[in-house]
Amino acid sequence: MNGMALLGIVLIAYAGFCVFAALKKPPAIWEMGKIKLFRKFLGETGTVVMFLVIGATALGFGIWLLAR
Repeated sequence: MNGMALLGIVLIAYAGFCVFAALKKPPAIWEMGKIKLFRKFLGETGTVVMFLVIGATALGFGIWLLAR
């Protein structure tokens, strides 16, 4: 396994974490200062969408790195 494949696996795991954080809204994550700031500027729905977009992007790059 080379470094790019490992990075792809890490990105896929990160995508899963982003989706989990967006859908389940665990208080340990949702009450962090940076996330509160996102919620203030983007709103609750905007923050969820941001997490989902970041997760989808990480998933896409992770799959692309594994397929190379």
